[in-house]
Amino acid sequence: MKSITINGSQRESVGKKATKALRNAGQVPCVLYGGDKPVHFSAPELAFSKLVYTPNAHTVVIELADGSTFNAVLQDIQFHPVTDRILHIDFYQLFDDKEISLNIPVNIVGNSRGVKNGGVLRKNNRKLRVKALPANLPDFIEIDITPLKIGDKIFVRDINQEKYTLLHSENTVVCQIKTSRTAVVDADDDEDDADAAPAGEAQE
Repeated sequence: MKSITINGSQRESVGKKATKALRNAGQVPCVLYGGDKPVHFSAPELAFSKLVYTPNAHTVVIELADGSTFNAVLQDIQFHPVTDRILHIDFYQLFDDKEISLNIPVNIVGNSRGVKNGGVLRKNNRKLRVKALPANLPDFIEIDITPLKIGDKIFVRDINQEKYTLLHSENTVVCQIKTSRTAVVDADDDEDDADAAPAGEAQE
C-alpha cells in the first residue's frame, strides 16, 4: 500500500487554549494511539490534503521534529461543521506483526456483457473492510466485471482473499448488473434457452 509522509511537531500542551492557538496558526492537532502511550503532535493543515481528500487508502509515516518516526493509519477525523476545515485527527500506530482493519476502495475494471446489452452496473459497496498485516494491505480491491450478464452479481465470497480477510458476510453483494428498460436479451442466453427447450418438451 502507498504511504504518505506527514511532518509534524510533538505537542507540549494539549489544553483547549493551546489547541485553539494551533488551529489559528494553520496547524491540525493530532493524536497517535496504539503504542505504549498516546503521542500528541500537530502538523500543517495542507500536509493532510493527499491523505484526506482522496478516495484511495494510504498508510502514513509520521515524522516528528525530535526525530521520532511512526507508521500509522488514519483512524478518525473531525471537520468544522460550517467551514469544513480539519479540526482534529486520530491515527493508529502500525506494527509489522499485528493485523489492522482498514476500509479499502473497490476498483471495478472491464466492460461487462450485461452493460453492453443495456444493463446498469450497480456498485453496492464502494469500499470493503479488510483485516491484514500492514505489508499485505492492498491499495484497492480489483473486480473484473467483463463476464457478468444482466442479473449477475459479485459476492464477497467471489473475491480472492489470499493475503487478507474481508470482514463482511460471504453473501454480501459488492456489485451487480441490473436490468433496465433499454436492456436486450443476451444472445448466449437465447442459445441456452433453445438448447434447453427440446429436453423440456421430451419430459412432458
